[in-house]
Amino acid sequence: MTKTSSVMGPPPPALTTTTEPPAVRRALILGAVAFVALFLVMPLAVVLAEAFRRGVGAYFDAITEPYTLAAVGLTLTAAAIAVPLNVIFGLTAAWAIAKFEFAGKSLLITLIDLPFSVSPVIAGLIYVLMFGAQGWVGPWLIEHDFRIIFALPGIVLATVFVTFPFVARELIPLMQDQGTDEEEAATLLGASGWQTFFRVTLPNVKWALLYGVLLCNARAMGEFGAVAVVSGHIRGVTNTMPLHIEILYNEYKFAASFAVASLLALLALVTLVAKILLEWRYGDELAGVHRMPRGGKA
Repeated sequence: MTKTSSVMGPPPPALTTTTEPPAVRRALILGAVAFVALFLVMPLAVVLAEAFRRGVGAYFDAITEPYTLAAVGLTLTAAAIAVPLNVIFGLTAAWAIAKFEFAGKSLLITLIDLPFSVSPVIAGLIYVLMFGAQGWVGPWLIEHDFRIIFALPGIVLATVFVTFPFVARELIPLMQDQGTDEEEAATLLGASGWQTFFRVTLPNVKWALLYGVLLCNARAMGEFGAVAVVSGHIRGVTNTMPLHIEILYNEYKFAASFAVASLLALLALVTLVAKILLEWRYGDELAGVHRMPRGGKA
C-alpha cells in the first residue's frame, strides 16, 4: 500500500497576508512610529517640560490660581451639560434613522454631519447673530434679563453644536447592522415602546454609546473656536481652559500657560486611556456586532 505522503508530495507553502519585502514593511512601521513620535509624543513632552521649567511649586501655583480654577470649573460644567444633551440627541437620532423609515431621513443624516463641514468660528458667529445684543432675539432676551452670549448658555450651545455628531455617528452604523428583529419580537410579546428601548435597544448599544460619550467629552473640553466667539473672554467668568491658555500665553506667562495646557492634556489622556481600555475590553464584542448581517442573525 502506497503511503499518502508519497502520493500527495510536500505540503503547499504557507500563504502570507502581505507581498511587500521585509525592508518595505520595516520602513512603513518606522515611518508610522516616527510620525507618532514627532506629532504626538514630542509636543506632549514639550508641554510637560515647559510646565515644570520653573519647578513644581510654580506649577501648582499656576494651576491653583483663581482664574485657572474658574476656567477648569467652567470647562467641566460646559462638558457636563453638553455631553448628556448629545447623548439624548444621539440616541434619539440613531434610533429613528436605524429603526424607522420616514420623510426627511437623508436630510437628518446630512444635518448630523453639518458640524464636520462648518467652521466652529462660523457656528459661534451664527449664535452671536441670533442671540447677541443686535441679533434676531437678542433685544428681547436683554429686556427679560436673560443672557446667552457672553454667558454659560452661549458656551453650552456652542459646545453642543460642535460635538453632537459624535454620539450619533457611533450608534447609527451599529443599530443599522443589528436590524429590527429583536425590537419587533419584543413588540409582539407585548412590550411597550419604552420597554423595548430600555430592555432591548439600549443594552445592545451600551458600549458603543460609552465610546461616543468619551469622544464627545474630549471634544467638548478642548473646543476653542466656537466658544471663543460667544464667550467674550471675560476672565474668571466665561474663559474655558483653552481660552485661558491663550490669554496666559499672550501675556508672556509661558510657564503658567503650559501648566494649564498640561492639565488639559491630562484630561485628554484620561479620556484616551478610557477609550483604549474600552476597545481592549469590549472590542471583540463590538466587532462581532458589526460583522453581523443586517437583521441581527449570525
